[in-house]
Amino acid sequence: MKTTDKASNYVPKTPVHIECNIERTLDVLGGKWAFLVIRELFSGTLRFGELQRRIPNVSPRALTSTLRHLEEQGVLERKVFPTVPVTVEYTLTPKGHDLHVICHEMKLWAARWT
Repeated sequence: MKTTDKASNYVPKTPVHIECNIERTLDVLGGKWAFLVIRELFSGTLRFGELQRRIPNVSPRALTSTLRHLEEQGVLERKVFPTVPVTVEYTLTPKGHDLHVICHEMKLWAARWT
C-alpha cells in the first residue's frame, strides 16, 4: 500500500488532552508559501503551472520545495501521469482539507485587525 493510500484512509482520533502544538503545526505546514498553496488547492486539483499563476510572487524553486514538504507531511498528494511532457497534479488529502477551518479563521482575523 502506498503512503498516500494510507493517508487518505486515515481517520484521526479525537484528542483527550490538547498540548500547545502550534509549533508542531507550523513544522507540518513549513514555509511562508504553504498556506497560499493550500488555499488554492481548496478549490480542487491543480497542476504546478496553475499554482504558479495563482500565486504570482512564488518562485518555481520555492513552490517545488513547498509542494514536496506538504506531500511529505501528508497534506497533499502528487499524482503523475505518463504523458509527454509529464503531467503532475496536486490534490489536498483529508489532512489538508482539515486546515480549511484554520485558514478561514485567519482570514477573518486579518479582515478584523488589518
